[in-house]
Amino acid sequence: MEIKTDDRVNLIDAVKQLSALAHEGRLQLLRLLIQAGPDGLAATNLANKAGGKLPTVSAQLLVLTNAGMVTSTRAGRQIIYRADYERMTDLLRYLTLDCCAGSQFVCKPLLPDLQRAMSNGCPTDSNSV
Repeated sequence: MEIKTDDRVNLIDAVKQLSALAHEGRLQLLRLLIQAGPDGLAATNLANKAGGKLPTVSAQLLVLTNAGMVTSTRAGRQIIYRADYERMTDLLRYLTLDCCAGSQFVCKPLLPDLQRAMSNGCPTDSNSV
């Protein structure tokens, strides 16, 4: 089976990102960062929200960072983590680019959810995040 790739995401990157997300704790952390928006969260705040211990959360964030799903910056004594929205978009685009050989049965049901997200304040362009 041939898998088409685009310029930003290749098969190896997609596997790396999906592998990082194939863990309940890491997926929860990424969802919290997505909900936090472009300001992100400090590691300690993220650990509190996730109900986990800071060393465990830090280890999980390292996996997400290495997979390119999360970025971090130092702010004084804290490390602020942010979801990498561009990389997430690239992964979703990669997964759906050649979706269903042109049939709409998989992607079309997602449209109401995307429209609802957009109407609830989701940024409309990549410059907003």
